[in-house]
Amino acid sequence: MDKPKLLLHICCAPCSTHVLNLLTGAFDVTGYFYNPNIHPESEYRRRLTEAERHCRDKHIRLLPSIYQPRDWFSLINGYEAAPEGGARCAVCFRARLEETARTAAAHQFDCFGTTLTLSPHKDAPLINRIGMEAGKRHHLRFHEADFKKGNGYGESCRLSRALGLYRQNYCGCVFSKAMTRTGHPRQ
Repeated sequence: MDKPKLLLHICCAPCSTHVLNLLTGAFDVTGYFYNPNIHPESEYRRRLTEAERHCRDKHIRLLPSIYQPRDWFSLINGYEAAPEGGARCAVCFRARLEETARTAAAHQFDCFGTTLTLSPHKDAPLINRIGMEAGKRHHLRFHEADFKKGNGYGESCRLSRALGLYRQNYCGCVFSKAMTRTGHPRQ
């Protein structure tokens, strides 16, 4: 029996480690690196290179996307002062999951998911709700999960170290990077 085809939004290689280990038994997984929020471009390129390397090592195909930070800055216009983890992050999650759902539908995947819920700093119920909404709009099933449960985050840290993956100290956007300077890293 063929496994369902799942398009997995990958925010970074470290978060994909544990998640790919969990999902590849039940799904035919293809990765999708769509993260226009990552800033600066050198950081985006570094994370993309690591995601490509990890997917290649796991024999997982990674679909390309175009880096369009201007689009992301337009989306979050008016949310610049929102607290980390608040409304700006919800807009960012929605944009990335909507694009993942659109891409999954265009490439005839059975379902889609995201690695975003691995981080202890991310609101899994919110991400799952946004994913379910995007799935409904694109007539696809969203794989609802909270990958940080059962020490998922700790396992991703362990795997990242063992694999020698670059592990960033901020989520990706200029606002989360500013948080690292104040001593509150947000990944």
